[in-house]
Amino acid sequence: MSKKILIVDDEKNLLDSLRRSLSRRYDVVMAQGPEAGLAALQSKDSFAVVVSDLAMPGMDGVKFLAKTRDISPLSIRMMLTGHGDLDAAIAAVNEGNIFRFLTKPCPIESLVRALDAGLEQYRLVTAEKELLRGTLRGCIKVLTDILNLVNPEAFSRGERVKRLMMAVVRTAALANPLKFELAGMLSQIGMVAIPQDIVFKRFRGEQLSAEENQIYGMHAAIATSLLSQIPRLNDVVEIVSCQNECFSQGTVMSEGAVLINLCLEYDDLEQLGVPKDQAIASLRPRWEARAPAVFTAFEKVLFSDEGYVPKRVAFKTIQAGMIIQQDLFDAQGLLIMAKGQELSDIAILRLTKMSESFKLPKELDVLVPL
Repeated sequence: MSKKILIVDDEKNLLDSLRRSLSRRYDVVMAQGPEAGLAALQSKDSFAVVVSDLAMPGMDGVKFLAKTRDISPLSIRMMLTGHGDLDAAIAAVNEGNIFRFLTKPCPIESLVRALDAGLEQYRLVTAEKELLRGTLRGCIKVLTDILNLVNPEAFSRGERVKRLMMAVVRTAALANPLKFELAGMLSQIGMVAIPQDIVFKRFRGEQLSAEENQIYGMHAAIATSLLSQIPRLNDVVEIVSCQNECFSQGTVMSEGAVLINLCLEYDDLEQLGVPKDQAIASLRPRWEARAPAVFTAFEKVLFSDEGYVPKRVAFKTIQAGMIIQQDLFDAQGLLIMAKGQELSDIAILRLTKMSESFKLPKELDVLVPL
């Protein structure tokens, strides 16, 4: 956890005085003026507390701390000023979410108390964030593990879609990549409620009856219902809920909606053995006009070096990070692991245990990362 403090003021003498008074107690960085302050915030350093003067040339403290909130939203922000103007104080609190408002001249003891309180507030905020992140990741892992046990083919499809989505996100430099990663991972979670024989038929391009098609079409709504109960997943739920919908030509779609449908449709074609150039040609009329930048990045990803080499390896030598290139079944013909799934340590342990009871192949076709 960062304990750095940034103090921004246009008066060099004041900064030098504060450095002498505070440097033994805190890890403090001084910036003369708002531009220097913004440069410090955009560096690799993270700051627990940011203290800014109000009256500075070019950019006042209110605007500076508002920009601070955008660059470093977790930093605790304080205002130090020689102006006892009430309107300025109200603006600072409303626009910059200020934790403390201190007036000059500020006794060093008062400043130390405020900085200690700011560091404690930062500790509480970051601890809560880490707790929420850990809880969120734990919930998602439980859901995907259940899907892997109940419907390994659907789980593998989600893994394939996630990898493809993330490659496009990196190529197109889309903002907030985590939401795309989670949407890909959880895109198939609704399959836990869909009979596996229907999933098998659908993924293999077999014709579904009207009733089976209706049942299969429920999985996006089921996923939305499950995920909407997890806090802070609104952006992910929005993307997942848009999959497999029929959009009219004039419908405005988010980048996430376009990307997940594009990747799902391509996965259908890939599993049927359609060559990449033919798949792109069939997808272009439907998706290129909706999100040109996303489609361009998608096409670039498909025809670029994927970073994997196909190999046939001994079962005992499989490693995490490899992607399995064949379906694995148990002695009763039930699918254990579907083609396209990335092997994790847990997946390898599961296969190793099963190999003691079932006759799994001694060699496997895999993609090995370069």
